[in-house]
Amino acid sequence: MQLKVDKLTAYFDQFESFSIAVSGGIDSMLLAYLANRFSKAKVKSVHAFSPAVPQAAFQRVKHYAQIYNWDLEVIDAGEFDDDNYLNNPVNRCYYCKSNLYTRIAECSQGMVFSGTNLDDLDDYRPGLEAAKEQNVQHPYVATNINKSDIYAIAKFYGLSDIHALPAQPCLASRVETGIKIDAGDLGFINQVEESTRQALPEVKNVRCRITHQGTYLEIDTMPDSEVLEQLSDRLATLCARDGRVFSGIRSYQKGSAFINGVTHG
Repeated sequence: MQLKVDKLTAYFDQFESFSIAVSGGIDSMLLAYLANRFSKAKVKSVHAFSPAVPQAAFQRVKHYAQIYNWDLEVIDAGEFDDDNYLNNPVNRCYYCKSNLYTRIAECSQGMVFSGTNLDDLDDYRPGLEAAKEQNVQHPYVATNINKSDIYAIAKFYGLSDIHALPAQPCLASRVETGIKIDAGDLGFINQVEESTRQALPEVKNVRCRITHQGTYLEIDTMPDSEVLEQLSDRLATLCARDGRVFSGIRSYQKGSAFINGVTHG
């Protein structure tokens, strides 16, 4: 792990200053932690807060910035003013990242870095095209670091609150392709997912999916029948109160909110 971190630090130190897009997930959080701790460069962390960002991610970024003395700027990336994003096409992430990187460049000096790692290159990531267009760099890719390495490095440095974090794509990834992105829907998704995590803390992956057939909860580990029935009743009540159709609980499937075979989220 030390060798990988040394390579990453050497990469950072090529630059006098740079900014890191910090979402609150493990990839960008670890990148910001390592850059702030080991790099000689001037490091700025930028977090874009919007209805698509889980509250827990926002709080995690603020906590790290406070305890590790990061230079943090919280911005509005402006994606909710972009109809291309709100219409939720299959390449919605392209418009999200285009807005994000434009705003970061406006408030930053030097290069902009993302937390993209080697494994992300094998997935459908339209945001990578936006990054390429705006010359955003990917330090993990440049130093051959993959997702397993990221978890191992976080554990190596005792970052117990993030080294076990599951993948946490933005809340908009739960909305099926073609259904317009709505802040109210995203708030509801966040509420359902947080409630489920509290009820089932052992479950790693939790997704509330807004689909053309109604609202589903997806979890990667099914509880016993009694707990499952109680959870189903609770979610049906939440949906009814919000005027939504509850379509049931099913097994977590990566990317199931995307049409056309897209596989992230």
